[in-house]
Amino acid sequence: MEADREWMYEGRIVNGMFSNKWGDKVDEFVAFALRHPECVNGGTAIRCPCTLVKCQNKKFLNVETVKVHLYKNGFVPDYYVWIYHGEKEVHQRCSRSVRVSVSETDQMVLDNMNHTTYHRMVCDAAGPEFNPDEEPNAEARNFYDMIRAGDKPVYEGNSKHTQLSAAVRMLEIKCRPRCSQAWFDDMSNFIQELLPPDNLMPLDFYSTKKLVRGLGLPVQVIHCCVNNCMICWGDDSDLNSCKKCGHARYKQTVRGSGNRLYIRKLKVPYKKMHYFPITPRLQRLYASTATANEMRWHSEHHMEDGKMCHPSDAPAWKHFDGCFPDFSSEVRNVRLGLFADGFQPFGQSGQQYSLWPVVVTPYNLPPDLCMKEEFMFLTVLVPGPTNPKGKIDVFLQPLIAELKSLWGVGVQTYDISKRQNFQMRAALMWTINDFPAYSMMYGWSTADEILQDLNNRGLRKVMDVDVEVVNAAISKTYGWNKRSIFWDLPYWREHLLRHNLDVMHIEKNVFDNIFNTVFNIPGKTKDTYKSRDKLNKYCRRPQFAQNLVTGKYPDVPFVLNKSQKKDVLEWVKKLRFPDGYASNLGRCVDANKLKMFRMKSHDCHVFMQRLLPIALREFLPNRIWEPLTEISLFFKQLTSSSLTDEELRNLDEQIPVILCNLEKIFPPSFF
Repeated sequence: MEADREWMYEGRIVNGMFSNKWGDKVDEFVAFALRHPECVNGGTAIRCPCTLVKCQNKKFLNVETVKVHLYKNGFVPDYYVWIYHGEKEVHQRCSRSVRVSVSETDQMVLDNMNHTTYHRMVCDAAGPEFNPDEEPNAEARNFYDMIRAGDKPVYEGNSKHTQLSAAVRMLEIKCRPRCSQAWFDDMSNFIQELLPPDNLMPLDFYSTKKLVRGLGLPVQVIHCCVNNCMICWGDDSDLNSCKKCGHARYKQTVRGSGNRLYIRKLKVPYKKMHYFPITPRLQRLYASTATANEMRWHSEHHMEDGKMCHPSDAPAWKHFDGCFPDFSSEVRNVRLGLFADGFQPFGQSGQQYSLWPVVVTPYNLPPDLCMKEEFMFLTVLVPGPTNPKGKIDVFLQPLIAELKSLWGVGVQTYDISKRQNFQMRAALMWTINDFPAYSMMYGWSTADEILQDLNNRGLRKVMDVDVEVVNAAISKTYGWNKRSIFWDLPYWREHLLRHNLDVMHIEKNVFDNIFNTVFNIPGKTKDTYKSRDKLNKYCRRPQFAQNLVTGKYPDVPFVLNKSQKKDVLEWVKKLRFPDGYASNLGRCVDANKLKMFRMKSHDCHVFMQRLLPIALREFLPNRIWEPLTEISLFFKQLTSSSLTDEELRNLDEQIPVILCNLEKIFPPSFF
């Protein structure tokens, strides 16, 4: 077979007709697949590599049907290496038979390029450092165009702004006060009146976005059912109403008045989600000289003194490598982690709206990079205004489909550090959530024996039509309320560890319970009248029971008095931290109500591990202060940058004792 396989994505239709030359190539492809019996099912059926969601090298069809599908839909993207049709060796992607050299203009742009902020932005977006001796592909051509735009001044004699920098600055200004598109167009027209006639300033919002489009990443806008029943994607993309609840997909906008009412033809969906494919961003990590070498760090580093400083040192990672040696043999294959949580974009006092971003991060990178903001890839934006709850699987369908493709087929990727192409695959190692999100993602239970045979329980996915009736009956017996969409991943069953609890969420919850109870914050303390009754009922502590004569409850030793609260808050207010270590906690102090408010997760993290033992040392008895200090040190050690197996075993042995000591102090509602 020829190494040049650009024909797969070019020349299928010529002058509105199917190309005979392209058809001959398809016949050669089918003949190649039939020559490999291990890839043929029943003697005449091969995997269909067309772009249909149900196919994409997953479904076996007879060869004639495969040809029809390929003529109609074309090949699945980036299937240059026919690994599902008998090809073993990964070929280097070759250029077309006719070489095209880089033009003199392109070379001049590269040679004379000034490395400004906008040039660096273009380089980061365009990808690899292309060798001028090779033919520039579409991505490289886009790179040259962006460099040209970055080098051209807005008008002759202007040295402050180029065409690209001016366009980016205009978009930045538009985003700050949330200006409308009409405002942007009016402002662009006004700027045109101020500049010379031969200026290169974009004329309107459309032309500005078109200019900077090469800097962005692809996004898919997918219409959703207003009740979160389904998304109009894949085979359901042409539906005009929900197949489960029957709700209309589009709004009917009536215009006019009196007898001249009419319905607008413009189709406006009731609800839509955004999906950001992860494949281009993973390819970009290998296309950049800043990250290509780092993507192999997980394989090239060595443990020192048995300390685990990276997920690749953990047993779960090594267990996965042992289960799939073909995947682990290519160290450039990507390991991913997924985390999701909801937030209110309008704050507590604004409109109630729950927005759920789903973020994916690559764990190939070293510890100091894999948790950086620039390597946290937003993939799914689940719209509100309500919490999706157990129906979040509906919105994860595009992501799971892409993960299955990256696992099975992979994508041809250029590694700038080795200057070669390879077939990049990816696997989702685990998810990271707090307890509520864990229930949404998986369906409540954590028992190992249930996880092993979950597929045999008969639970349906939330996308199925009869999911409510079937899952409701099964959940009464087994505790699960759905079949998680993550089980669609072919390797998910083999994972030793599928879910991680977000330690920052847990630490914040523990700190809030301790601080609000010790400071006796109304509405947030766990020392309430009901908890006192339960305390006396279950724990037999009559000294804290209600006085039947006065009707009052006695004071407890773990609550500070008014003067002690003032002393602690005054101390916190005067604290100063190094730059970047923590925020100004003094701004969180409310001296009138004797409490702290608006503390972020990192603020609680710093207070819990560094300040809590010091703040309460002088005001609480030793039998109360010591367990609180122990739980503080537990979180401090658990979140350290490196851990050994012995340290983890010690923590596992210590935490039950610490919790038992806390149970002797605080009421049951504290836990």
